[in-house]
Amino acid sequence: MEIHSTQPGRNRTVLVSQRFFDAAATAFLEEHGCHVRLAELPPGQADGGLPEAALQAMLEGADGWIVGHAHVSRSLLEKLPQLRVVARRGVGYDRVDMDAIRDLGKVGTVAVGGNDACVADHTLGMMLALAHRLRESQRRMEAGDWTILPGRDLYRKTVGIVGLGRIGRAVVERLRAFHANILVATPTPSETYGQANNISYVNLPTLLEQSDYISLHAPLTPETRALIDAGALARMKRGAFLINTARGGLVDDAALLQALLSGHLGGAGLDVFQSEADPAMQEVTRQLLALPNVVATPHAGASTHEGLERTNMLAARCVVAALDGTAIPPACLIADGRRAREVQPC
Repeated sequence: MEIHSTQPGRNRTVLVSQRFFDAAATAFLEEHGCHVRLAELPPGQADGGLPEAALQAMLEGADGWIVGHAHVSRSLLEKLPQLRVVARRGVGYDRVDMDAIRDLGKVGTVAVGGNDACVADHTLGMMLALAHRLRESQRRMEAGDWTILPGRDLYRKTVGIVGLGRIGRAVVERLRAFHANILVATPTPSETYGQANNISYVNLPTLLEQSDYISLHAPLTPETRALIDAGALARMKRGAFLINTARGGLVDDAALLQALLSGHLGGAGLDVFQSEADPAMQEVTRQLLALPNVVATPHAGASTHEGLERTNMLAARCVVAALDGTAIPPACLIADGRRAREVQPC
């Protein structure tokens, strides 16, 4: 694995360990006194699969790190005293040890708002692909069978949204064009938002039982891990569709596989998988991918050209703000240990 440098000789170094970091974001960092190092990863390799030793070697001498899905652990951060800011090019941070960032006097940020639109579009695309059986139809046509497979409408169907953050709201906005009946399960309902958007807040069991489509937009926390387990899947309507563009750990993929094989569910749209964090689940993922009523992508919902440009620039701005000691947008700041660094015991 090679590291390519641009503009050597600057007094601050920022490592970018993700692909698709564009010229505008690189130029912004350089204009603000940063020497940018771009990690060249092997084909098919993302930073999330790199061992800690490789990450440590890449990060030696770095003041800032723009990271994708790598595990940002306490043991890694303890070996990098010069590193001051970890900026995720994304919004999830379940792989970031925020307590360690605070304890060690560092800063952690996310790129809030950069990928809402593209993930919401991806979600609707998966709903429509499943409903109209696009994968099944193309596979049959490739085999010479042009038999028409009747699909289903999204128009005026009941859609359940689990989690109502920025992406969940963007999905609601798009579903209004389909005149969908929208149910939402969230721990923090807003009656004003609900009335303005004609949505109904319900508990999760009700949502599972009544929805034709269920789309997950919750963060992965100890409370939400395996939120959609065998029991939850059994509650879903026969023939319903499950879409997960949030985090793989929200769904018990083995239970999902059984629900699909049994014919209980109509299909699943999956951009995330348990196997991303747990290699022992790779066989389950392989079996899910083989099913004709599964539409899958490799955690690519946020990866449009425009979405990547937005999140790249947000991450770059957060890095510069942290290194300069200027204000970081509050929504982007997930952990701030700078005060702890400044106030050391005598």
